[in-house]
Amino acid sequence: MRFLDNFKPELTVESPGRINIIGEHTDYNMGFVLPTAIEKKITFQFQKNGSDKICHVYSKGYDTGFELSLDTIEISKVEWENYILGVLNEISKRTDKLKGFDCVLESHVPIGSGVSSSAALECGLAFGLNELFGLGLSKMDIVELSQAAEHTYAGTKCGIMDQFASVMSKEGHVILLDCESLEYSYIPIHIEPYKIVLLNTNVSHNLASGEYNKRRAQCEAGVGALQKIYPEVKSLRNANMDMLNKVKDKIDKTVYNRCAYVIQEKIRVLEAVEALKGNNLKRVGELLYKTHEGLSKMYEVSCPELDFLVEFTKGNDAVLGARMMGGGFGGCTINLVHEDAIDEFVAAASKAYEKACNLKLTWFEASPGQGTSILK
Repeated sequence: MRFLDNFKPELTVESPGRINIIGEHTDYNMGFVLPTAIEKKITFQFQKNGSDKICHVYSKGYDTGFELSLDTIEISKVEWENYILGVLNEISKRTDKLKGFDCVLESHVPIGSGVSSSAALECGLAFGLNELFGLGLSKMDIVELSQAAEHTYAGTKCGIMDQFASVMSKEGHVILLDCESLEYSYIPIHIEPYKIVLLNTNVSHNLASGEYNKRRAQCEAGVGALQKIYPEVKSLRNANMDMLNKVKDKIDKTVYNRCAYVIQEKIRVLEAVEALKGNNLKRVGELLYKTHEGLSKMYEVSCPELDFLVEFTKGNDAVLGARMMGGGFGGCTINLVHEDAIDEFVAAASKAYEKACNLKLTWFEASPGQGTSILK
């Protein structure tokens, strides 16, 4: 791309991926989640290019880029471009201050591993352009327009958790986010001598987006049945197991299981917060295992590779708990592992995984980090 020859960045922004300690598939059901940003980030460099409409975006990782005009933004056949285009489309609905710019980005967030590289991409772009052009967008505006971009251009009806964690996170803390009211609080996380270890299956079964939207529809079907008896139930957030059991014979077993998982997971998140506050890491680990069981058996978003890795940890005294993390059908497991046993644990897991699944494992440690910010 010719613009690279004269590229002199005026602004550099870092936007992180995220982990979610517990609270999976609860965000679009208006429940609670417990995410935080991690130190794996996408770096964006920006410059104004003096034009009114023409923009260039180049990805170092893909070694490719594209040119666009702000007055003719439309959905692309190239998947990663749609996260960019969706953000620009949403910004254009909110302000006319955006002008031509050039952007070079480099990602250190593993794609398809369940740490939300897509939210990092959306939020980093929006945050940077807000700074570069003085668009006057609040952090919450950036969160909401990035989520809308994923709905409209990427076609995934995600909840708000990923974007919220990417922008709002605070180092050394997790965020207890109420996805209904968007009220949130920072919970200090002290898990020493344990560390958060992510094991990446390196599989991505191409079900995630379609199946994700299907799960959302199944939950909505459950809410529809509940509302006939309980009009106050606007989402599964407002339901409990007694209510669900009253409509059990009105919904099919699959819808029942989906709803039961979400209702139970809502309770687990709040239990995990109390366990973290009380430094009861054993309880946190137990809750992770319960969540995985629900995701695998009731919500059915796991896969054999994820199930294998979670099962492998059981009976290992150095591991407090494990579960699949993210949308599902691939990606990572999140594991609480004693710091003295990490190397041994990863080596044993890698060997067993390759033997069982004929695949190589990759891994990394994750520690709660800062949200999207300017790199000084």
